[in-house]
Amino acid sequence: MRKLAIGMFDSGVGGLTVLKEVKALLPHEHIVYFGDTARLPYGNKSPQTVTRYALESALFLLTKGIKLLVIACNTSSAFALNILQKKLPIPVIGVIDPGAKEAVGHTKNGRIGVIGTKGTIKSTAYERSIKKISPDTAVISRPCPLFVPIVEEGLENDEVAHLMAEKYLHDLRRSDIDVLVMGCTHYPALEKVIKKVMGKGVTIVHTGRETAKEVKNVLEKKGLLNDTAKGSYEYFVTDAPEAFEEIGGRLLGEQLTRVKSLKNLDFKDFLLSS
Repeated sequence: MRKLAIGMFDSGVGGLTVLKEVKALLPHEHIVYFGDTARLPYGNKSPQTVTRYALESALFLLTKGIKLLVIACNTSSAFALNILQKKLPIPVIGVIDPGAKEAVGHTKNGRIGVIGTKGTIKSTAYERSIKKISPDTAVISRPCPLFVPIVEEGLENDEVAHLMAEKYLHDLRRSDIDVLVMGCTHYPALEKVIKKVMGKGVTIVHTGRETAKEVKNVLEKKGLLNDTAKGSYEYFVTDAPEAFEEIGGRLLGEQLTRVKSLKNLDFKDFLLSS
């Protein structure tokens, strides 16, 4: 069991920021990553559709022989975490609860900001997770829909990134929050810009970093840590492998090659019975 892989999925490349943190913390693990690039983005789709996509992605990864599943997507974590935890025979970790826990641990004035896609913000998943830990904490959430295309177009260091950050974060900066959760896996690429706009008095929470810590904790508790092998990585996408390699390489800070395309994948083969 220790030698089995960690499975990880996202609607596209954003989840690679989570993989990067898991890779850094657990360098001996084999990771299989699945990006559903043919059907992205998930952030503007219904909860029912996102849940179906998440089930299909998870079942594909199960065919690869995995010991733990990471939902490296905030929208999928918001809508599908509970059902995947109930239906799958392995541990399933989302990115929302680890980020919420870290945010509560850092706030001193009990005011936390959350930014994410429209779907994630509308789900109120972060607010519910934060208030489950600390009921009296105020949560101020804002959607930042153009942050994702900015990152995917490689414009995270461009003036447009700063202009949009100013636009989206203006109200949050004036709302007296002392912690801001980056509730989308693309957003770490914009962390420098976000920090500059928010100022030194606001702690920025990277949910991928906290998720990696949770992965390590779960594997340690279950005796599943692979601490002897050299880490290896496989990447599967449902469309546009060249774009995935280009954008993903920037997010990971290393060249991505041999990404496997699953254009003809029939998801019906992986559907769970209700």
